[in-house]
Amino acid sequence: MPRSEPKIEIRRIYDSPVEGYRVLVDRLWPRGVSKAAARLDEWPRHLAPSAGLRKWFGHDPARWEEFRARYRGELAAHPDELERLRQIARRRKLVLLFAAKSLDCNHAIVLREVLSSITSRG
Repeated sequence: MPRSEPKIEIRRIYDSPVEGYRVLVDRLWPRGVSKAAARLDEWPRHLAPSAGLRKWFGHDPARWEEFRARYRGELAAHPDELERLRQIARRRKLVLLFAAKSLDCNHAIVLREVLSSITSRG
């Protein structure tokens, strides 16, 4: 039986909600969003970048590659949680939600890369 590829989408928490298993991947609750409007399935704060890493990065594109490497290092401490999310993504669409303004340089992109690389090895 062929293995199903993960279905992982990243979206800003401020965008219109889409169907799927909705996971907020920020450490802090996003401003101006009610819990009801967020329609979350879970909020694993420990998978978000550490406060120190987040502050160091500051969404500076010049620090993007180093941020990616450091954040991957932090994520490596949570292999079971990453595997659990990967399994969810194989069964249904996984929607990683974030509040950052940048669509090109944010931690949800890195998390999706990590989840996808686990799948391709798996």
